Amino acid sequence: MTQDVSSNAPSTEINESSTEEPPPFPLTTIDRELLAMKDEDFTPISWDMLAHYISTNQLEELKRFPSQLRLYLAWSRDIKAKYGNVTNFILQERLGWVPLPSSDPNAAPRFDYKDPVPFKEPSDFKVLINDWPYGFAKGIMHIVVWLKTPVPADPETGMITDEGATLIRDFMERYFVKRMRETGLLGEKEESQKRVMWFKNWIKLQSVRAIEHVHVLVRGASEELLQEWRG
Repeated sequence: MTQDVSSNAPSTEINESSTEEPPPFPLTTIDRELLAMKDEDFTPISWDMLAHYISTNQLEELKRFPSQLRLYLAWSRDIKAKYGNVTNFILQERLGWVPLPSSDPNAAPRFDYKDPVPFKEPSDFKVLINDWPYGFAKGIMHIVVWLKTPVPADPETGMITDEGATLIRDFMERYFVKRMRETGLLGEKEESQKRVMWFKNWIKLQSVRAIEHVHVLVRGASEELLQEWRG
C-alpha cells in the first residue's frame, strides 16, 4: 500500500526537534535536511532524474517527500515497538514467510526454497508495491521484489556481481518488460528503460537488510497490470 502525501496532515508536523523520542534509525545529513523542509519545497524525482541516479549509482539521492519521511519515522518507531524490527514486520505481515530455525539471533533469516537460482521459481519470490516509496513524480510506481534466495553479490562491498546483474535483468525482461510490450504500453522497438528500471541498494543504504530484495520502477502501468504482477 502506498501512503497519501498530505502536507496538511497533523501527523506530518513532527520532526526531530519537536519530539524527545530518538529516531528509529540513524538519520543522514539528507534526512535532516528533508525534515526541515515542506513538501512544496521538494522537487519530485522525475523519470529522467531516476535514470541518472541509477546509472551513476547515486542511490543516496533517492529521497522521500518530507511529510512521508516524518510519517516513515513515526511508523518505523511503532513497528519497532510492536514487532522488534522492520524485518519481523515484513516477514509476518507482508510476506508470510517463516524462516528456518537458527541458533544465531543476529543471523539473516534463511528460508526453504524450491530452486537455488534467484527468480527461477515463482514460489521463491514475491512482488509487492512498496509501502513507503521515494518521492517520485506522478505515474511512477515503486515495486519491490522480495526473494528467498540471495542474488550473487560481492561480500566486501555488497554490490551485485555481473552474474547477479544478469539474473536480475533477465527477470525484469520476462516478468515486467514483456507484459508492458504485450499490453501496448511499451513499443516492440522501444528501449525497456522508457518504462521499466530497477536497482538494488548497496548494503549501507538498505532499510531492510536481512531479506533479499530488488527495487523496480515502472512508468504508466495500468492498475490491472500492477494487480497481475502482485499475483
